[in-house]
Amino acid sequence: MIFTESLRKNAQFQTVYSNGKSYGNKLFVMYALKNGTEGNRIGISVSKKVGNSVIRHRVKRLVRENYRLHEKMFNSGLDIVVIARPGAATVGYQEVERALLFLGNRLNIIRKEQNQI
Repeated sequence: MIFTESLRKNAQFQTVYSNGKSYGNKLFVMYALKNGTEGNRIGISVSKKVGNSVIRHRVKRLVRENYRLHEKMFNSGLDIVVIARPGAATVGYQEVERALLFLGNRLNIIRKEQNQI
């Protein structure tokens, strides 16, 4: 299994923003773009509008862990960027999980045989 890498450089984020498909809900906006490789790369962006550094880091950890646990459900070969909205500061694990799976389904990046969850 190929593990997910992180998007780190601003240029990588900008490429996904300008060329990728996006969908949002009240907690997150998710962008997805094919990257031409076997594995996925994920980038998480949490601005200061969401909260202080402790809250921002908590939101990042929740998103990263949710993605890690559901990684097998997502199609391969994608760059995925998740942008947190201010509402994400106060939610728990289950709400983050529901929001990310909802956005993945809307962008058609979740494997069809996994949709029963």
